[in-house]
Amino acid sequence: MPLPHRVVIAVFPDVDLLDATGPAEVFALANRETAGRAGYEVRLAGPAAGEVRTSAGVRLLADLSFSEVGGQVDTLLVPGAVDMTEDGPTARIDKDVVAWVKDTAPHARRVASVCVGAHLLAAAGLLDGRTATTHWSTAAQLAADHPAVTVDPDPIFVRTDRGRIWTGAGISACLDLALALVAEDQGEDVALAVARQLVMYLRRQGGQSQFSVPLSRPATSRRDIDELCLWIAEHLDEDLSAEALAAHMRLSERHFARVFKQETGAGPAAYVEAARVEAARRLLETTDCPLEQVAATAGLGSVETLHRAFKRQLATTPAAYRRRFRTRTA
Repeated sequence: MPLPHRVVIAVFPDVDLLDATGPAEVFALANRETAGRAGYEVRLAGPAAGEVRTSAGVRLLADLSFSEVGGQVDTLLVPGAVDMTEDGPTARIDKDVVAWVKDTAPHARRVASVCVGAHLLAAAGLLDGRTATTHWSTAAQLAADHPAVTVDPDPIFVRTDRGRIWTGAGISACLDLALALVAEDQGEDVALAVARQLVMYLRRQGGQSQFSVPLSRPATSRRDIDELCLWIAEHLDEDLSAEALAAHMRLSERHFARVFKQETGAGPAAYVEAARVEAARRLLETTDCPLEQVAATAGLGSVETLHRAFKRQLATTPAAYRRRFRTRTA
């Protein structure tokens, strides 16, 4: 039998509840989907063993005190806590937690932060000289407090240090991060099986924006526009010109363009390009498909068009993007 993956999740007063329990559920489902072969053994560790009150008011029970964890840690998972101030959410830096993370991290195979837990990793010196992400609302604080860290507030999660250190974005992105850890350990099929059990639409990849195309647009007041946006996502390799979309909606092109921009905040061409780039990002992260195939599948036609769209949307090239975000299981 393989040795268990000992996952230690830090919990402390006012820790975000989902950031601790979400990954724990993912690992538990991975065990269930593999009839125990995944071998995850999850333990909660806190300043002291016993009751810990989370930010939601729900109480968790820490299995171990920090001092009892020892050196046998496969994955160290560090959520965070925030204080609400006049300037908005501010990541809380608990010196005792930081000291424990700094002492424990060298003994762990990999270390991952969830949401504002990145601030604790940074305070422990683990992110110096590296790229990291966190919840978008505290990204400016992380950059200001730690100039040696390159803060990218856009991705759902970032892997660095040859995959040893991970930082994740906020709230529900903890599930995407945990699924990526499962994919690295158990393969993509197990991760997708867990995602299905969680009734997640898909397993988002690390490079995907915290604000994907549907989330980055204001809510529409017209159901027909909502349905069109879903239709666009399912027909990216078809003719999605303003003329074609207007015909699909049975509206004049001029009236359609006005209504679409009013409802989505973007013109039809800009929206379609963003949706196609998002699809191309997923292909670059999860497959070894040549750029010609990526461009065709995402509806961008040619590699030249793919390059231009990536430059406009992401200020990088498809090849550079793939080198940074391609998953090991791709």
